[in-house]
Amino acid sequence: MTTHSNFYDETTDVELDLIEGDDSGDSLTGHDSYDSELGTEGLELEERQALRRVVGMSTELTDISEVEYRKLLLERVLLVGVWTEGSAEDAENSLAELKLLAETAGSEVLDGVIQRRKKPDPATFIGSGKVADLRNLVASLGADTVIADGELAPAQLRNLEDKLKVKVVDRTALILDIFAQHAKSKEGKAQVELAQLQYMKQRLRGWGGNLSRQAGGRVGAAGGGIGGRGPGETKIETDRRRINTKISKLRRELKDMKGTRSTMRQERRRHSIPSVAIAGYTNAGKSSLLNKITGAGVLVENALFATLDPTTRRTTTSDGRVYTFTDTVGFVRHLPHDIVEAFRSTLEEVADADLLLHVVDGSHPDPLAQIQAVREVLGEIGASDVQEIIVINKGDIADPMALAPILHREPRALVVSAHTGEGIDKLRSLVEASLPQPDIAVDLLLPYERGDLVSRIHSEGAVDQLEHTADGTRLTARVHPALAGDLTPYQVATA
Repeated sequence: MTTHSNFYDETTDVELDLIEGDDSGDSLTGHDSYDSELGTEGLELEERQALRRVVGMSTELTDISEVEYRKLLLERVLLVGVWTEGSAEDAENSLAELKLLAETAGSEVLDGVIQRRKKPDPATFIGSGKVADLRNLVASLGADTVIADGELAPAQLRNLEDKLKVKVVDRTALILDIFAQHAKSKEGKAQVELAQLQYMKQRLRGWGGNLSRQAGGRVGAAGGGIGGRGPGETKIETDRRRINTKISKLRRELKDMKGTRSTMRQERRRHSIPSVAIAGYTNAGKSSLLNKITGAGVLVENALFATLDPTTRRTTTSDGRVYTFTDTVGFVRHLPHDIVEAFRSTLEEVADADLLLHVVDGSHPDPLAQIQAVREVLGEIGASDVQEIIVINKGDIADPMALAPILHREPRALVVSAHTGEGIDKLRSLVEASLPQPDIAVDLLLPYERGDLVSRIHSEGAVDQLEHTADGTRLTARVHPALAGDLTPYQVATA
């Protein structure tokens, strides 16, 4: 997230082209395909960091006799929030999270301010009087961007930029920017682009009457003359039409990708393979937990929204039953609605799971607020009724006094550390006990040439007793209905 000094960002055709991007990308499985090529998370992390800005590099030109003076630098941002409810600590925690988001996007945070109001000002978010104070603070700090801790209406955004004379970004645009930087798979890139376009469509703006001019008419300043006449639309109408066209295309592409993901889920259901979804606050350690339990080798980084593409890995219970773990996108307070809608097909992995591991950052100052924020998003995607286990991660650095209220309030909560391995065995046992159990009892005598059925019973069912006899393998087990049908010819008749 970089900018040029003395440069004012505005939505132009070039900007739209940049957002539209291209349709190239990785496979739908994201991490899965990459892991198969490189094999370790280290190489993936190295690639992620390879194109990051190197501190100390500059394009500043000292000779300005022939070219405009320019300097490439990290955006210098000022944070501003409105405290409408809760305690002062809650407002400060929200602004501290905004600071982490801004730094993740590639900014240098200069300062942060909060105003106490009953509700945000409908015209300028913080009120006309405070805008003047904020303008003086921007000038004194040399900030070139102001980030608001909330979603700004188009009018608020325009009024603030007119008065502050610098670029203004709200929390939603900031999160969208981070998602755009971290999306890897083709599906992830399409989802982020869709959310960006939906957000931008209502916020097209430009200098003066730039967006109100028509691309046709008579010769002169307002018309193009011969060869320049257009459909009679204003520029903002043309831009909005282009955005709507691109949105329609992206939705069609995502619908096709959703079909592929649904086919994978149906195949797992056909074989009655239980699924466990890992969800939680961003940077709570979901990917680390997946790596610790399954050895998945996905990217682990101390950054917000480091992984966006879901990763599914198979593992087995202690008695040999197969089930899957799926790592999903992280949540955050006030997660933009456009993001939730765009990632709905991905988040359906959570709603369709048999068990949800809700991962909480035990070292966070306010873990209960994290739990509440995640459950709000789970409610939006219809996953409120999924069986849930609260997993308090980073127990090795957490304050036991801060964790006590969670353990007291949540009956199915336990403390683990994906870093040290503390509590992982206990978590694995709890997960295995919580998985749906096969409920059809069978008493079988299988010929020795049907070892494939014995293998399926071990991986898809639960074996109670097994004995090798002269006539074949005699066993009693509990299996799911589909497998019970295949085993019918080998049922032992009861006396």
